[in-house]
Amino acid sequence: MTNPNIFTVSRLNSEVRLLLENEMGIVWLIGEISNFSAPVSGHWYLTLKDSRAQVKCAMFRGNNRNVSFKPKNGNQVLVKARLSLYEPRGDYQLIIESMQPEGDGRLQQEFEKLKMNLAAEGLFSQSSKQDLPEHPKRVGIITSKTGAALYDILDVLKRRDPSLPVVIYPTMVQGEEASIQIAQAIGRANERDECDVLIVGRGGGSLEDLWCFNNEIVARTIAASQIPIISAVGHEVDVTIADFVADMRAPTPSAAAELVSRDNSNKEQAFAAKKARLNSAIRHFLLKQGKHTQLLTHRLERNHPSYQLQKQSQQLDDLDTRLRQSINKFIKIRSQDIERKHHQLQLHSPIKRLGEQKLHLQRSEQKLLDAMDRSLLTTRHQLAMAAEKLETVSPLATLKRGYSISHSKSGTTISSIKNVEVGEVIKTQVEDGIIESKVIDIN
Repeated sequence: MTNPNIFTVSRLNSEVRLLLENEMGIVWLIGEISNFSAPVSGHWYLTLKDSRAQVKCAMFRGNNRNVSFKPKNGNQVLVKARLSLYEPRGDYQLIIESMQPEGDGRLQQEFEKLKMNLAAEGLFSQSSKQDLPEHPKRVGIITSKTGAALYDILDVLKRRDPSLPVVIYPTMVQGEEASIQIAQAIGRANERDECDVLIVGRGGGSLEDLWCFNNEIVARTIAASQIPIISAVGHEVDVTIADFVADMRAPTPSAAAELVSRDNSNKEQAFAAKKARLNSAIRHFLLKQGKHTQLLTHRLERNHPSYQLQKQSQQLDDLDTRLRQSINKFIKIRSQDIERKHHQLQLHSPIKRLGEQKLHLQRSEQKLLDAMDRSLLTTRHQLAMAAEKLETVSPLATLKRGYSISHSKSGTTISSIKNVEVGEVIKTQVEDGIIESKVIDIN
């Protein structure tokens, strides 16, 4: 038998939702928009915040059609909403029924003020910007050592130009101390002067997350840098003061890595084209499915209570987000697998093996030459010793001491008076020549 005092998670969330909706009713709220998203379903999801707290919000398509402006991150707004609970995740949220502009957000106002001041000083002028080196010899990266931006940059560099040296200057890229650390990292890179281009940035986020790149200290440090700087902050839609001051702005950290590297493989270009076609096909499929979902939603609106429609639509947006994330993860994994196989193919390339065999042949040839030199040296030494021994018994040495050798007309060596006759012509060899003489007498 089930104990009625023991709740399941589903029952608990349902009871809490009813309690919030029935007890609180309608509330009016002023806050600053952040993390705004508008998926293909037509619903809006956002966070309202002030200096000390924040709350998640949803505004469904039937209500947001009456909003007279397009909400953006940083907008200060006045909303009419009812308190509720998103049961699948247990998140307490506001269901917004109406929204009115309450002026730009505080951060957005500070952004525009600093932008105008720096522009008036000429820090955004094109004439003050440095040209990027055509073929960088070493690239410096100023970002968080644990952030996704660093790994995205390194992945692109490894794929496009693996021989390009990289120096990482780790720093915080979010929070109150981040601006000082970023400026110090830029200064340290200039002092060490070991790179000829710097990439400064991080991944995407809200205006508040990216605020350290809107700091005046960072802007002036970038402007004063003697090394060309590429600003790679957030996604393509994110714009910061650093983008205006830097010598070059890249829409993403990966794009910055492509700017400073050379593509060493046509296969990668072909893969990128296939990836783009796949993304296009996926977007077309999702758009088609989104339209189909909208049609089903219209039918449900005529047959179901409003709350059920809203809850199912929000779940659909959750699934859509997870599907996109899964697709991107799958594409990334496949890309990494292709890169690994390409690397293995390069490792087993016959060109590399031919180079190794050529080097082995050169080494063997050098060893043979060395052995021949040693053998020749030994033979020369032995020849010199033999010549020295021969010199000691040579008759030429005897001739040098004043002795001579006589030969008869027939060429026989004369060693006795018996070998010659009176009147015979003989030849006598001395050190420097031969003397012919005639025997007159024999004693």
